[in-house]
Amino acid sequence: MVVKAHAFDVGDYVVYPKHGVGRVIELQEQEIAGMKLELYVLRFEKERMTLRVPTNKVEAIGMRKLSSDKTLREALDTLKGKPKVKRTMWSRRAQEYEAKINSGDLVSIAEVTRDLFRADDQPEQSYSERQIFEAASSRLARELAAMEKTDEPAALQKILAILNEHAPKYYAEQATA
Repeated sequence: MVVKAHAFDVGDYVVYPKHGVGRVIELQEQEIAGMKLELYVLRFEKERMTLRVPTNKVEAIGMRKLSSDKTLREALDTLKGKPKVKRTMWSRRAQEYEAKINSGDLVSIAEVTRDLFRADDQPEQSYSERQIFEAASSRLARELAAMEKTDEPAALQKILAILNEHAPKYYAEQATA
């Protein structure tokens, strides 16, 4: 019997593109339709969800370890940049934002967070804009929290502090344009 090394160990935090940060709580073997399958059992605390992922499907799904420090810095720098607001229909932009969030790519998620951020003195967001912003900022905060060994609310405060510090200069540019 050949023992294969696993990409993730029990206790590791992992990023599942469609659900965000989860933790490997167990490695299971199950027989399904006469085939033995090795499964990672992932726990997503925020959603109170448990997911079983076959070890041989990890790459195809895009499941990965937490981002590197370099990628995290790049994502936080992205938050400091100028928001890119396209003048296309909202439904099309919403689809693009959802795709970026579900890609699991930290920098793409940071772009959505930056582009949909509204400071307190800015015009009110629509309900769907707010929902997508909250989904993106929450996903970003959970990965930041896991990397910095803190909790999601503290990580979210850090993200909002960066946005509140850098966004006003771009709003001032818009007002004078």
